[in-house]
Parts: sequence; structure tokens; C-alpha cells
Amino acid sequence: MSMTPSTQPIRFFHRGRIVDVSGVHPTRSVLDWLREDARCTGTKEGCNEGDCGACTVVIGELAEPGDTRAVGGLRLSTVNACIQFVPTLHGKALFTVEDLKAQCGKTRDPALHDKHAVQSLHPVQQAMVDCHGSQCGFCTPGFIMSLWSTYEHHQDSGTQPTRQQLADDLSGNLCRCTGYRPILDAGQRMFDLPAVRLDTGPVVEALTSLRHDATFDYAAPLGQRVDRFHAPTTLAELAALREANPRAQLLAGSTDVGLWVNKQFRDLGDILYVGDVAEMKTIEQRGSGAGAELYIGAGATLEDAYRALAQRVPSLTDVWLRFASPPIRNAGTMGGNVANGSPIGDSPPMLMALDAQIELRRGARVRRMPLPDFYLDYMKNQLEPGEFVQGLAVPLAALEREVRVYKISKRFDCDISALCAGFAIALDGETVKEVRLAFGGMAATVKRAAQTEAALVGKPWTQASVNAAKLAMAQDFKPLSDMRASADYRLQVAQNLLQRLWLETRVADPLPAQATSVWSVMPHQTSAAQGA
Repeated sequence: MSMTPSTQPIRFFHRGRIVDVSGVHPTRSVLDWLREDARCTGTKEGCNEGDCGACTVVIGELAEPGDTRAVGGLRLSTVNACIQFVPTLHGKALFTVEDLKAQCGKTRDPALHDKHAVQSLHPVQQAMVDCHGSQCGFCTPGFIMSLWSTYEHHQDSGTQPTRQQLADDLSGNLCRCTGYRPILDAGQRMFDLPAVRLDTGPVVEALTSLRHDATFDYAAPLGQRVDRFHAPTTLAELAALREANPRAQLLAGSTDVGLWVNKQFRDLGDILYVGDVAEMKTIEQRGSGAGAELYIGAGATLEDAYRALAQRVPSLTDVWLRFASPPIRNAGTMGGNVANGSPIGDSPPMLMALDAQIELRRGARVRRMPLPDFYLDYMKNQLEPGEFVQGLAVPLAALEREVRVYKISKRFDCDISALCAGFAIALDGETVKEVRLAFGGMAATVKRAAQTEAALVGKPWTQASVNAAKLAMAQDFKPLSDMRASADYRLQVAQNLLQRLWLETRVADPLPAQATSVWSVMPHQTSAAQGA
């Protein structure tokens, strides 16, 4: 991977044209570039860690054939500009709040008295004004961009979102002075105003001209050193580059690595970006019969991966919507969430309950192992030097069990779990035939409750069996106390979740979904997930 510094610029579509960017360090954030270099100061910096949404922008990419969420040939995705690195924009389009005014300049409003006048505000912005959805205004540009993405998607499909769908779409945007009621009002109001649509033609044309097959290599100096950013477009090239330089930092959605730079001031050195490898984003059914599986490429976004799983197992919808926020799910990958090794990650408990295998690659060699075997200790795993996570495989047979994933956190939306439980159970009559109980937040790694499972297999699925399993759980885990929860709380909640599983899946009189779901008691219910 050693090479001379590249003079190839970062090229992307911004403010109606293709821009060339050179000289910025590979870890310069899109937010800093916007505010300090491009002088587009509408986008704001709040938390600088992808949590508050003040810096929300929309990334446009050429849609793949058959993409049901494409808008005029583009896939539009909200992301947090503060944790995205500028070189990841290469070949894409960047939309910010400044772009909305440019759209309005081309649209005449018949409601205006002057027939020659044009709308000065986009319907999203005008709705915020009409509904008093902005007070201090600091968070407003981020809300505007999230609403604009919602607006474009629903205008394209000829639909309008429910109030709960709007709340889901805005779950990554925080407001501390206006309050959410008028902002949700604005989200409904924007569809009542004269429509203003993004003209995607010039964007598609520009991105088509930027499409490249070769690895994008970018370099910029840092003092006396030159740091490099490599973005291969094929899986074979990614494997070769990774094997040649095992010390290079792998980068996918930057939802974790971006914080290393912003909050820990880490020096990443050379970066190997997987986001341009289409093969890594594959989500497809493979095999047949007993060997059939749902294959999820490690580069598939969390949004796409959870959507695919929830379409097959609707009970996973709740954890899908509660995993971080749309801007994080649009950028982060399920492979990255698994490889990260966090003991409180939400994906591994679910995947362990589904008997998922993790697929690892080093050069041309590919190997698989059950996901529980991948984790050795806190932040330690089975990856060898030069090896990377290539994909995840979920057997379709596991999707036929009763599956539940329960997330416990202090906030309902956009919060880190105190603990997360992934459960799957199959009964033979009234007897437990198979059971998988996996927990995050209960140990140094995400792990299955082996003794609890053993206490249930072959036993009748009764309250007495559940009570015995709860006692066994105390032998499986000795959780820690931290800022999110005490050890006693974690163990008690884990036992209570097993009780909930029994109540929902018992043979006699199981509780219906509405009896245990928050959606049934939320106003204006009918969430995005219920229509997914």
C-alpha cells in the first residue's frame, strides 16, 4: 500500500456544481469544511459527536437499480456532518440548508399576489415559520434537512407521513427550547404548501460523470508526514490493500471512528475506506433448503440491514427504530457495529439470538465462525492482522422462531443501552425445543446466557421453568455498575425480560403485541415500522 502522495482531488457535487477539494487532511470533517472553507455556515456544530443533529446534511448517491427508496435516480440520506470525513464525499452529492433557497428561486407561488414573485422560502422552511417551529434557531438547520429528506421521499411516492413517522425521522435531531410539538406541526404543514422539488437531473448527470472504477487515492500532509486515504471499489482490491497494510485504519460509516478524532484526538494515519465497495453492501438470500441464509455484507448500512431483518421478522421493528437515529443508521454499518466489539452494542445480541455467523477475510482466504466465538474479551476479538469482517450470515431457519429484542435505556430514542437482550425460542408443543438468550451490557462482551438456556431446553414452557431459569441467570452474569445502571438493576431487568418473553410466547393466552408495545399507548400511533 506504499505509494507516492496522490494529487487526485476530492470531487463531489455541491451548490449546483462539481467542486474539487485538495490539501485538506483526510480526517477533516465535512462540518469544518462547510463552515470554514466553503463558508456555508448554515450548518451548525452542537455536540460534535453525532448525537444532537444540529449539523445534519443530506448525502446524495446514484441509486442502484431496484432501490425502492430512490428519489429521481438518487438515494438521499441524512448524516451527521460533524463525524463524516471530507474524502468520503468523493463521487457523491452534498446538500445543506443553503440549497433549499436555490430550489425556491425556480418556483413561482400562485398564492402570491405578484405573479412575477417567487417563493423566498422552501415549504419546509415556510412551514417552520408558520408553525413557530424555531426559537433560538441553532438546531433549526438540522431539523430542516431531516424534514427536507422526509419531504422529498414522500413527495416522490405521493404519500404523507403520519405524525409518528415524522417523530421517527426526527429522532436524531434535538431541540432544547422550542419543543417538538410545533416542529411536528411543521412537518405536517409542509405538505399543504405549494410543492418545491429537487431537480435531480443535473445531480444524476454530475454523479454519473464522477463515477469511477479504480481505487480513489488521496493524500495530504500532516506536518512532515503524508497521510493517505484509500477507497477501493472492489472486494478483491480491498482485501489486497488490507493484507498489504494491516495497520491502516478501516473506515466504514465513521459513526465510531469519527468520535476518536473529535473527542479523543486520535491520529489515524492511513485510512482504508470500505464505503465504495458495492459488494460489501450486499443484502441477499443465499442457498436453499436447510442451508438458506440471509447474507448481510459488512458494509451494508444499519438502516438497510435492520430493514431487511424487520421485513422478515416484524418483532425486530422496535429495536430497528430505536437503534441510534436515522443519520447514524444511514451512515453506520452492521458489520462495523459487530466488529466494534462494544459490550453494549445492540446488533450482536440480536444476531446471536439468530445464530448468525461472522465471515472474515484475509487476502483470498475466507473463514466463518459463530458470532459468540468472535469475541474473546473486552474489545478483543478473533481478527488476525490484515483480516477484516466481510459479512454476516443469518440462517433463515432461525427467523422462523419467536424472536424478540428488548432495548433498555434512559431515553426511548437515540440512546445507548443500559442492556439489550436478544431472545429466540422454538417450542415443540409445550416443551422448549430451542432457545437463544443473548445479552449486551451484562458482561465484558456480548454473550449468551448458557446456563439459563440449559435450564430451559427440554422443559415445559411454564412459569415454574422461567423462575428456575431466572435463578440460573445469576450464575451466567456478574454485571458491573456504571453511569447507566447498577449491577443489581441489570440483573433484575434481564430476569424481567425473560418473564416478558414468556408472557408474549406462552402456549396459553400469550399477550398480544399491543399489550407490551409502547406504540399502542403513544398518541397518533401508526409508526413507520408498522408500515415497514
